[in-house]
Order: sequence, then C-alpha cells, then structure tokens
Amino acid sequence: GLSFLHTSARSEWYCVYRRVRSSFHSKNKHSSEVQAAFVASARQYRLSHSRYPCAMKIVVRWILLAAALLLVAQLGVGVTVAGFGSAMIAAFVIGLFNTLLRPILVLLTLPVTILTLGLFLFVINALMFYFAATVLQGFHVTGFGAALIGSLLYSLCGLVIDAAMELMFSRR
Repeated sequence: GLSFLHTSARSEWYCVYRRVRSSFHSKNKHSSEVQAAFVASARQYRLSHSRYPCAMKIVVRWILLAAALLLVAQLGVGVTVAGFGSAMIAAFVIGLFNTLLRPILVLLTLPVTILTLGLFLFVINALMFYFAATVLQGFHVTGFGAALIGSLLYSLCGLVIDAAMELMFSRR
C-alpha cells in the first residue's frame, strides 16, 4: 500500500483520517458524507503540505535519468546515445516499458525467477533496456551483454538519483 510514503507521512495521513472520521462518526461511519469530507480534507492537506509540485519532481527525475543514460553511454559498455534529446526520449521509453511490460514479464517468468533466486530479474531489466534501444533511433545497444551491463549501471544511477531526490524534495 503506502510503502512509498515515509512513516511520518503515513502517520500524518492517518491523523487526518481519524480526525475527519471521528467528527462524523456520530452520524454514520460509512456514509458518503464521511468519505467526501475525508477526500476534501486529504486534498487540502496535500495542497498545504506539499513544498514542491509533483510534476516538478517528475521532470527533475526524468532529466536526471536522461543524464544517467548519457553517463552510461560515456562509460563505453556498448551503449550509445546520440544526444541529450535522444537520452530524454530513451529515459521516457525505458520508464514506459518498465511500467507497462516489466510486470507482465515478471509474472510470466515467475517460475524461472524463483529457480534463479531472483537473478532472472536482471535479464528482464536488460530486455527492457534492449527493447528500448531497438525501438528508438538515437539510442543503440550493441548486444545483450551490453544491455545487461548498461541496465545494471542505469539502475545503480537510478538508485542514487532516487536517494538524492528523496533528500532534495523531503519536507523539513
């Protein structure tokens, strides 16, 4: 459920929920009034407690992932990117493939993933990387080995970027 939220954010949302729920509890705890009030209060809480808009975070992450893709290309592992525009498009397509295709592939290859103790997930990541390179013009991968190494490096860069974004955009 809410694993992407910090513990403090989860507890704040729970406090908002309990406050709204307790104020309407005397009427009917399952009424549409309670649900509407909770939604309105949660929206107001989100607007008042958000330092940066969500779209800004997405754009910054997208730019940083494109820069990470350029870094992977500069390391000489068999990945080439024509320019920053191509890197932006490639980062978008890789994210799209990871969002849409990866869960299906993980589900279909679950027995193999279990037998390999999860190591087959690296192969799936490399396939997403390789598929993106076959679809795009300015992004090229020389082979599956290059896709495997490139996807590992890109994933490590993504972890660093996510950690940095968490520090940059956290509420203090």
